[in-house]
Amino acid sequence: MNQVLCSTGALIGRPNKRNYRLLETLAGQLDCDGFEFMMYDTWYEEREEILSYLGKIGLKIPVVHCDKDVGEAISGGGDENLEAALRLFRINCHMARKLKASKLVLHLWGGTASDQNIKNNIAVYGELAGIAGEHGLELLVENVVCNREDPMKHWHFLRQEYPDIRFVFDTKMAAFHRQLGLLYQGEYAWLWREGHVAHYHVNDYAGGYMDWKRLMTLPLGHGSIDFDQFFRFVKTTGYQGAFTVEATAFDSQGKVDIGMLNGCFGAIRRYLDTSPSYNFAHPCRKAG
Repeated sequence: MNQVLCSTGALIGRPNKRNYRLLETLAGQLDCDGFEFMMYDTWYEEREEILSYLGKIGLKIPVVHCDKDVGEAISGGGDENLEAALRLFRINCHMARKLKASKLVLHLWGGTASDQNIKNNIAVYGELAGIAGEHGLELLVENVVCNREDPMKHWHFLRQEYPDIRFVFDTKMAAFHRQLGLLYQGEYAWLWREGHVAHYHVNDYAGGYMDWKRLMTLPLGHGSIDFDQFFRFVKTTGYQGAFTVEATAFDSQGKVDIGMLNGCFGAIRRYLDTSPSYNFAHPCRKAG
């Protein structure tokens, strides 16, 4: 059965000083089925404290989003950057395993270098997938925006090199490159027929083609994406995995808009015609 997750990145950011200890209070107000934990580059020194805290409050975290610096370091090129990327990636894998997650989301490219040297990024995927596998994790490559070519083209080459690869399809990222419609076309039916899409990020987008100034993570209904069409199609594929809402919910003062997020969760469930599976005594907490 499909689950609706909330990204911790929607709740915790610079305006509230990336205070992960806010999660316990916020979780009790959210009507989601669990969380996708977003790792930040400022948390490495306190990672054991974070793991201890999250274990104590008992959040259900089936998915971890790897620190975006990993992909950026790979894109930077050179042995030193690659060594740094692999070191950070191993830490992210360790944290995901401790959190009992089964999936790890990765931005395989990123930063200003983005996909300028995409062959390097594609070449290192095999090693990354191997490390993730050693930690009992399924590695998922996201269709991250590009500044040279486009994510679907890179996914095609990744599939050729690594036939068992799995992906995260982000609606906002796809819309940014005007590639959301490709999901529905027969040419890309291999994405779902072969089970390559193993997770979805459901975010709206209000900009045009590669409109960098409007590349913001919006709630459903605040942009131009046709989610009726999107969910109708996804249902026909038989997809039974999770959907994560990443819409930025905190304002400039760090206050979180709980109502907006719950509205997103409710909208997705209406599209899917499903009921929440959370514990009503404490939403998003592990049962028992």
